Amino acid sequence: MKKAIIVGATSGIGNELAKILVQNGYKVGITGRRITELQKLHKNNPESYQVSSFDCITENNSEKLFELTEQIGGLELLILSSGTGDLNEGLDYEIEHKTNLLNVNAFTEITDWAFNYFEKQKKGHLVAISSIAGIRGSRIAPAYNASKAYQINYLEGLRQKATKTKKPIYITDIRPGFVDTDMAKGEGQFWVATKEKAARQIFRIIKEKKGIGYVTKRWWIVAKLLRLIPNGLYKKM
Repeated sequence: MKKAIIVGATSGIGNELAKILVQNGYKVGITGRRITELQKLHKNNPESYQVSSFDCITENNSEKLFELTEQIGGLELLILSSGTGDLNEGLDYEIEHKTNLLNVNAFTEITDWAFNYFEKQKKGHLVAISSIAGIRGSRIAPAYNASKAYQINYLEGLRQKATKTKKPIYITDIRPGFVDTDMAKGEGQFWVATKEKAARQIFRIIKEKKGIGYVTKRWWIVAKLLRLIPNGLYKKM
């Protein structure tokens, strides 16, 4: 049986991915702060799930992930689906700080642990959910977009490192557009995917071991257009 961990499986995309992995023969370690939500998954299929409830911001992620890996009997796939972000036109520092603690600090600790584990094991697959928002800055959510840009670039660096190892270590950056979850905030949303559809597409990307995947697929068009907008025009938007 294949072994996977999903960091951030209490709701949204992570929760749906947990179900898909189990349906495809994985034993899955599921993490998150809301233990009651994790227990709902476990209750439906106790043989396939191992629960570990912890807060990525305040606890030792490396220690918790190692313990969970031991409990499920190994690790081939780690999916980081934990993130946060709020609209913050007023530049409330506490909002920005909270965003960076999870999307930058905890993200870095978790991805570093996973990469080092897979390098020592000589194989493995790290998947992280970043965002289309990481392509450009945002006046209404500065820290969120900036932290997602950090993730995109950090994962690119890890892909370089993985290539240099000449081992079957894969790094996948999932860049969603709008998905119908609690993370979808603000007006003017379009092409909003259900979390079920997003999770299905992400699983296909994982199976194909792609370096970068847009969800839904047509969001690559928006990504390309965002890069083409001149700086002078973008700053007025």
